[in-house]
Amino acid sequence: MKFHTHLKKALLVGCALLVTTFMPPVALGGEGDYSFKVKNTTKELITKILVSEDGEKYGYFDIGAGIKPGETMTLVWDKSTNGGSCHQWFKAVWESGEEGKPVKFDFCEKDLQLEF
Repeated sequence: MKFHTHLKKALLVGCALLVTTFMPPVALGGEGDYSFKVKNTTKELITKILVSEDGEKYGYFDIGAGIKPGETMTLVWDKSTNGGSCHQWFKAVWESGEEGKPVKFDFCEKDLQLEF
């Protein structure tokens, strides 16, 4: 009977290790926060990155002083958005005030890089 109990515990620990080993880093939290990169391929400073789940009401990412031409910046989703959809609408706003057309991206995609 004691052997049976130890076998059950060993199997449970083994299964737990397998699950956490093969789980995508995003699902683990902490260092596995949802993140993506934005590259400015234009000759103008990007001053805002706007995001919307429905394509109508937009929020924004804090990008500090902006994203300079040729620069790439890593952005991290706030933990409050973890229950949101993987598919989001994005658009850039440049120093001139011009807004780009909204483009839909899948943020569950690994190593996603947006280019504006």
